[in-house]
Amino acid sequence: MNALELAHCIVEALEDKKGENIVLMDLQNVAMFTDYFVICNGTSDRMLDALAEAVVEKAREATGLKGRPQGQSASGWVVVDFGSVIVHCFAPEMRDFYKLEELWREGKILLRLQ
Repeated sequence: MNALELAHCIVEALEDKKGENIVLMDLQNVAMFTDYFVICNGTSDRMLDALAEAVVEKAREATGLKGRPQGQSASGWVVVDFGSVIVHCFAPEMRDFYKLEELWREGKILLRLQ
């Protein structure tokens, strides 16, 4: 499975867990540390934890990759790093504060799901 397929697999896991405002960004020609960002919102601490765990489980099933959530859901931002794909699960106010889509605007948005 290539990085883009993994990213789409992650998007599917986030959709299944009712993640909101999901964005898949292509950063291949922008960032040296990853190929794709997947960014989404969760409406509560529990939801952020559930989204991150769903991503970890789906990636493990599909590829055998072992991701581990980083950050505390209480802080409003949980990251799961798979190397070529980095997943950011945000509380809406934290996403508005950090504005990753704006920070990495040179990247191409491949998918946006409301």
